Amino acid sequence: MSRIPLKYGVNPHQGNAVVTHPDNPLEVLSGQPGYIKLLDALTAWQLVLEMKRSTGKASAASFKHVSPAGAAIAKPLTDGFLASQFLQKRDYSPVATAYARARGGDRMCSFGDAVAVSETVDVSLANLLKPEVSDLIIAPDYEPEALKILAAKKGGKYLVLRMDPDYVPPAIERRELFGFTFEQDRNNAVIDAALFDGAPQEAIETLIVATLALKYAQSNSVCVAFDGQVIGLGAGQQSRIHCTRLACDKAEKWMLQFHPTVLGLQFNEGLKKPDKANVVDQYLLWDSLSEAERNELAAGVRSLPAPLSPSARAQWIAGYRGLCLSSDAYIPFRDNIDRAAKTGIEVIAHPGGSVRDEIVHNACREHDIQLVETGVRCFLH
Repeated sequence: MSRIPLKYGVNPHQGNAVVTHPDNPLEVLSGQPGYIKLLDALTAWQLVLEMKRSTGKASAASFKHVSPAGAAIAKPLTDGFLASQFLQKRDYSPVATAYARARGGDRMCSFGDAVAVSETVDVSLANLLKPEVSDLIIAPDYEPEALKILAAKKGGKYLVLRMDPDYVPPAIERRELFGFTFEQDRNNAVIDAALFDGAPQEAIETLIVATLALKYAQSNSVCVAFDGQVIGLGAGQQSRIHCTRLACDKAEKWMLQFHPTVLGLQFNEGLKKPDKANVVDQYLLWDSLSEAERNELAAGVRSLPAPLSPSARAQWIAGYRGLCLSSDAYIPFRDNIDRAAKTGIEVIAHPGGSVRDEIVHNACREHDIQLVETGVRCFLH
């Protein structure tokens, strides 16, 4: 029986916190685990393993509060992406590109994240992660030099976990709540290409990433993805339209960060990455800022360009092709489709099965959106 003592439970006043396991599939290589950190790590670990299994590509996730802030598969990083993430141009390894894309899906939400990757952590990824504000990483293994770099992060307090990639959990999962024990089969629903029969071939990989992100996000949730990368996730909302609005708003902000005006922002000397990300976020939210917030924004740049007009925003977003949206449960009303259409979504996947399915189908036809019914609900509670 392995026993991992924790700093405390969900909150500092919740003591006697410990994690036990009959075997020993998880090793703590550096740092001290916390209750929420391990929840993030073990949930994210399942996501990256499934992404790798379904796409065949190195996969990464950036988790916060037991939902993905971002998730992505490995692909080359464009000059525009590197500039938007304040990264230097270099020869990144596949696993490093996967994490850069996962974190880059939402830099704001990835601040202080839990990192999970499907591959051995190499020096390329370790150096990429070294300056970032992050709390932990979980991976199947580490190159010795990469482990040395990460173990020194945060003065030796950065949590580094090694997970046995061959570990298979029990078929039945259990949890306790208020003295009651719940039991159920693990969610072994397979999210792969076969689930999206009828979808455009070029969209399938992106639909896999989006739907797997939902499988490991607190429900209700809706995900927007592009080119194998999550770019907008609305999770944990009680109403599906609020999930859709949140996911689409995030996706639009993600696209707008590549606008030449945004990439051309001249930050003041010494501004750190999180502060630069805040400046970009505030600039794109200009119309909703108070005067004090606008002054704070102006203080972060050498000169402040005029805000992007609604027409400039719409024109830039309209230039993106291949945007996909996935919903963890059926879409009950056409308002979700109408909102998705404003963001330029071209393919939507949902389980189907609502009494209003025909209304949703008609809305998709009106907006020239291809709708795929998977028949699989992916709630997580």
